[in-house]
Amino acid sequence: MRQLLAVAQVLGLMAMMMSGTYLLPIAASLIYGDGTATAFAVSLVVNFALGCVTWLATRGFAAELRPRDGFLLVSLAWAGGAAFGTLPLLISLPGLSFTDAYFETMSGLTTSGATVLTGLDAMPHAINLWRHLLSWIGGMGIIVLAVAILPLLGVGGMQVYKAETPGPMKDAKLTPRITETAKNLWLVYFGITLACMLALKLAGMNWFDAICHAFSAMALGGFSTHDASIGYFDSVAIEAVLIVFMLLAAMNFATHFLAWRDRTLAPYRRDSEARGMLILVLGSCAGVALFIWHAGTYGSFWTALRHVGFNLVSIATDCGLVSTDYGRWPIFAPMWMMFLSCLAVSSGSTGGGIKMIRTLIIARQAGREILFLIHPNIVNPMKIGGAVIPNKVVLAVLGFIFVYFISVVTMTFALMASGLDFISSLSAVIACINNAGPGLNVVGPGQTFSALTDFQTWVCTLAMFLGRVEIFSLLILFTPAFWRK
Repeated sequence: MRQLLAVAQVLGLMAMMMSGTYLLPIAASLIYGDGTATAFAVSLVVNFALGCVTWLATRGFAAELRPRDGFLLVSLAWAGGAAFGTLPLLISLPGLSFTDAYFETMSGLTTSGATVLTGLDAMPHAINLWRHLLSWIGGMGIIVLAVAILPLLGVGGMQVYKAETPGPMKDAKLTPRITETAKNLWLVYFGITLACMLALKLAGMNWFDAICHAFSAMALGGFSTHDASIGYFDSVAIEAVLIVFMLLAAMNFATHFLAWRDRTLAPYRRDSEARGMLILVLGSCAGVALFIWHAGTYGSFWTALRHVGFNLVSIATDCGLVSTDYGRWPIFAPMWMMFLSCLAVSSGSTGGGIKMIRTLIIARQAGREILFLIHPNIVNPMKIGGAVIPNKVVLAVLGFIFVYFISVVTMTFALMASGLDFISSLSAVIACINNAGPGLNVVGPGQTFSALTDFQTWVCTLAMFLGRVEIFSLLILFTPAFWRK
């Protein structure tokens, strides 16, 4: 019980800290005069007050968190953060149910980009900014942010960082102290976001759209300020800028940090994940463009390449911005894009899914098994990027992929049992658990998730949550062993 109170004490501090994020939409509301400043001010006060009460009530129980406490903190922070984020939406958007509001904020914090809202072009500026800000904060992680700027929490930083950071290679540190690591990652994240804003402004966006879409691109969040998403701009320059920054966001931010620190591109050449991701995604762009051009979808190969290039990169990197309704393409193309969303992005990026490192490990393991059948006594350690991968990591990857696919199957059947068709069910679950945004059919790029029932919406919300905390961080809370002393 004492450890639970210690976790609650940290959550109270985090809630007070996160209440400061309401200041940006308040400023936007005052600048644009959209009338939502009061809603955000009320939300700020409520958020801060509840955090303050929680912290005061538990301040006598501050303690170093154990590794398993990090998993509880991560899950409660994501679930609670999404709940607090609903307040300005519920106050400002009459008729919006809590279910839909929670779905929207969970989609933002998990960087999924799936939405139930329409009329985004006429939406108050502050509400649009809030949605994108949630994505940007969620991109690097609420927990890493807290560890970065509140080093006096008394939290075991590495335990929390390992619970929050995606991928199997969690023990690597960039600097001797996790606080320094988190700060450096945030500086890189902020710097690339700023560069994206400037590039989008130069490409033709106004400042507000540039800020919001830079948040979406770097968080791989998929939210837009327009119902037509990037198709609203119909600009090759804007699409090209976003392709570059989505690919950057899909790489491990540790690689960006090392390249910046050492002033060299060598870390990119050594990054097996980045190399595998670029080969797979860019090769798929050319192949799918050739396929749909041959199928007669577009009269020119270059037109096909333009639309495939943007939308395939967006879905494969789990961003979710769209420039056209690719649901109308031959079914192979969007299904291949959904498949890529499962495995293309790097660990340590802002994307979701299985991650490229796990894809490489499972592919190498398959090759090892074939070799063992031929030479049973051979010593053949697995190496990726020159580093030997321990067998325990290989087994952990196999376990994760099994649970990942079981989760997809279970939730797909749940949606089908509730009356949703197979393609919509499968694509909705894949899009949500990969934090990729739009699916197909009912939840396709030309639609929103507003057509779903409350039950279906909660299933998709759970899928987004599972995808963001990488499944095990939540499932471990339901094991008896976790609660034993």
